[in-house]
Amino acid sequence: MDKRTTNTLAIEDFRKDSNAAFAILYQKYFVYTKKFVLNNSGNLEDAEDIFQDALIILYEKLYADHFKAYTCLANYLSGISKNLWLKKLRNKEFLTEIPENYYLNHQEEINAAIENERDYWDKLNDYMNAVSSHCKNLIQDIFMNNKNIEEIQSKYQYSSRHSAQNQKHKCVEQIRKIKQNDNF
Repeated sequence: MDKRTTNTLAIEDFRKDSNAAFAILYQKYFVYTKKFVLNNSGNLEDAEDIFQDALIILYEKLYADHFKAYTCLANYLSGISKNLWLKKLRNKEFLTEIPENYYLNHQEEINAAIENERDYWDKLNDYMNAVSSHCKNLIQDIFMNNKNIEEIQSKYQYSSRHSAQNQKHKCVEQIRKIKQNDNF
């Protein structure tokens, strides 16, 4: 199922008050929040809580605005999740619940985080489209599909783990060079 189809089905299910949307979004996009939270002083339970809160905010946003998905819901959920987790880290008391009117009280801030996340993913997509197809596939496998270096070595038939790591480095360098010469 492509992202546009996932977006459409999830939005339609939300509007029908169906729980299927939550399951679809959780299955497809939780991995992004989990990775961010785990890499930023959190645990699996924190990631699950943050993602559930992000889903609730998205649900509220669908009813508060005339929502149109200009980008994939992963970007929206990722932006909301990152914002929530960073706020939680800044708060020494580590509140575990989000007040019912959180979105209404922080609408501007959340929308800015979503827009920044969309800009980030759009820019990253531009960089990815500018590298070789081999590097694009390799980078997607490593960073988006969470494949470890042994899986990369096997899939791309590198002679050693070192060769696979070397190729990963070369591909990341391609993106860095493109970013330095950012003509986008």
